[in-house]
Amino acid sequence: MIIRPIQPSDNIALAKIIRESIESLGLPTEGTAHSDPSTDDLFKLFKCEKSYYWVLEIDQEVVGGCGIYPTNGLPNGCCELVRFFLKEKVRGKGYGKILMQKSEETAIQFGFKLIYLESFPDMKAAIALYEKYAYQYLSNSLGNTGHHACNVWMLKTL
Repeated sequence: MIIRPIQPSDNIALAKIIRESIESLGLPTEGTAHSDPSTDDLFKLFKCEKSYYWVLEIDQEVVGGCGIYPTNGLPNGCCELVRFFLKEKVRGKGYGKILMQKSEETAIQFGFKLIYLESFPDMKAAIALYEKYAYQYLSNSLGNTGHHACNVWMLKTL
């Protein structure tokens, strides 16, 4: 297992993982990362200051990733946990926890005090992970994510 920064060559594999994950769970494709044009060029998206994306590679295959992003409209000192997806074959093996913690550590290094995320109730394993690691439910969305279909909003103090 290797966890490394995103590279331009990761774009195609990560876009496929994100879209296939959303489709396999029967989640909306509009108003999510599925239809977000930035999904096709994550390397470019994460060139933004105080953003970072970690890629999980197993046996020289990109199998997922997770990042942080200073989404517009979030409160001061808050970033968003974004594009957190894994291929189905590696889910439930602890890799998600490692990626999430690595992203949270990066957020702390960048000086963020809060981390926000958006999800769906059908992403049961992800929600359980967030709950286990002190993410608290919010009654409404924060910031201008553009992912209006998401209906679970959570926040964690770092």
